[in-house]
Amino acid sequence: MPQCEMCGAEQASLTTTKVEGAELELCSSCTDFGTEVREEPSSSAGSKYSTSSSSGTPSSSSASSGSGGSSGGSTRRRDMFDDMEEIATDYDDRIRKARESKGLSQEELADDLNEKASLIRKLERGDTLPTDEIQRKLERALDVSLVEGEEVDADWDSNDAGTMTLGDVVKRKD
Repeated sequence: MPQCEMCGAEQASLTTTKVEGAELELCSSCTDFGTEVREEPSSSAGSKYSTSSSSGTPSSSSASSGSGGSSGGSTRRRDMFDDMEEIATDYDDRIRKARESKGLSQEELADDLNEKASLIRKLERGDTLPTDEIQRKLERALDVSLVEGEEVDADWDSNDAGTMTLGDVVKRKD
């Protein structure tokens, strides 16, 4: 018998529910914590999955998935993570390299930002994540992006887009 991935209760049928970005198989009492994910019939021209709010009764989880009750483009409920930018995993290296390229010491950068030098040291070691305010200060002062996916590799930054092939990038081991 399948178990609810949230509370562990054994139920005969579970409902696929999206909870903070993760799709989980949940029992009827746990589906209130997320948004039900239903697979549309294959004749639908819309997306593969549609979501509906599960704020109604707990028993309405899979009973209404048969007929298309939504008209057209139903969208999933927005949450706080949609608007958040992800800090790059190599933010510490980006800060250090940008500071060194500007010829600043950690103390000079801290003075420019009106912050403590110990904070700059912790950021460059990767011991602490920058707050949103510190991130904006660093990005302005060092002219660097600390957001995931926004650093462009010099090899790929060309005005002649589309001319690079896999062979231009791969290094062969002979």
